Amino acid sequence: MNDELPYNKIPGEGFIEKMLYLNSIEAYITCAAVIVVGISIAAFVRRILKSRLKDSKGNVASYYVKLDNYIFPIIYVLICFAALHALDKPIKAEKFIGYTFTVAFILLATRLFAATVRVAIYGYLAHQETTSEKVKQIRGIILILNGILWVIGLILLFDNLGFNVTAVLTGLGVGGIAIALAAQTILGDIFNYFVIFFDRPFEVSDFIIVGDKMGVVEYVGLKTTRLRSLSGEQIIYSNSNLTNSIIHNYKRMQERRIVFKFGVLYDTGSVKLTKIPQIVKTIIENQDNTRFDRAHFASFGEYSLDFECVYYIKSADYNYYMNAQQAINLELYKIFEENQIEFAFPTYSLRMNGKIKDRNNGLEYFISEQ
Repeated sequence: MNDELPYNKIPGEGFIEKMLYLNSIEAYITCAAVIVVGISIAAFVRRILKSRLKDSKGNVASYYVKLDNYIFPIIYVLICFAALHALDKPIKAEKFIGYTFTVAFILLATRLFAATVRVAIYGYLAHQETTSEKVKQIRGIILILNGILWVIGLILLFDNLGFNVTAVLTGLGVGGIAIALAAQTILGDIFNYFVIFFDRPFEVSDFIIVGDKMGVVEYVGLKTTRLRSLSGEQIIYSNSNLTNSIIHNYKRMQERRIVFKFGVLYDTGSVKLTKIPQIVKTIIENQDNTRFDRAHFASFGEYSLDFECVYYIKSADYNYYMNAQQAINLELYKIFEENQIEFAFPTYSLRMNGKIKDRNNGLEYFISEQ
C-alpha cells in the first residue's frame, strides 16, 4: 500500500472498488447518483404539481403554489443529507456535515413558517374588504410576526449547535417580565391593535361615535387610533380605551330609522286630524329609498296636538337622510298650507270676561270691554 495515495490499491480490484477516504469509489458514485436522481425526481414532481394546481381555486392548492419555493429547498437538503449520511466519514467531517445540515434545515424551516404565516394572513384578507390602509397595517403585523419567528428559529439553531441557551432564555424571561411591567400600557395598546385589525369593529373611513365624541376614522396605529371630528379637529384615542368603549359604527348601518314629530293647533278640526297620518304616509312613500313605518296622533301637548311619525332611509349616508327629510318637510308644509292646517307654536291665552280677542305674534288675548 502506498501511503502517498488517497486510496488503497488492492491487487485484483476494479477501479470502483478502490477505497478513497474510508469509502469505495462505488459508494461515492452511488451517493452522487442518489443526490442527482432524488433532486431530479423532486424537481419533476414539483413541475407537475405546480402546473396542475396553478389554476386551481381551492385554498390548499393556492397555498401550495405560493409556498412552492419554500417547501422544495428543504426537500433538496434532506435528499443530500440522506445520501451523505450513508457514507463513512471521519468524526470531524461527520460533525461538519451535521452542523451544516442543522443550519440549513432550521433556516429553511423558519423561512417556510414565516412564509406560511404571511400567505395565511393575505389569504384571510382576500376574503375581506381590503383597502390600501389595511394593506399597510398588515405589513406591520407581518414584520412583527416574522421577527418573532426568526428569533425562535435562531434560538433553536444555537441550541442544536451545542450552545447553552438556557441562560439566554432565563435572561430574556426576566427582562421580558420587567419590560412588560414597565410598558404594560403600550403592550396593551399593541394587543388591542391586533384585536381591532382582526375583529374589525371599525375601519379607516368609518364614521363612529365613542362616548360624546364622533368622527371619521383616519388612522389605526399600533398605539393610537385617530378620528377627524365634524368640526375639523383630530381626536386621538389609545387603542385600549377605544376597544373598552361602546362604539357606534354608522357606516355599517343598513337602514336609518327616523322619528320626527310635529304639532298642529288645537282648533284643527277632527276631519283634518284624521287625514294627517295618510298625508304623511303618502309624502314619505313618494320619496326614493324610503320605507314608511307609521304615523299617529300621539298626544295632547301643552299648546298643540302632537303627531309622531317613523320611517326608514335605505342608506347610511347622513346627507341622503337630510335631503329626504327636507323634501318631506317642504311637501308637508305645502299640503298643510293648501288644506289650511296650521302648525302649532308656543301659544298662551289670557281669558277674561269680554268679547274682544286680539291675536298677535303667537299670543292670544281676550280683552275686557270698558
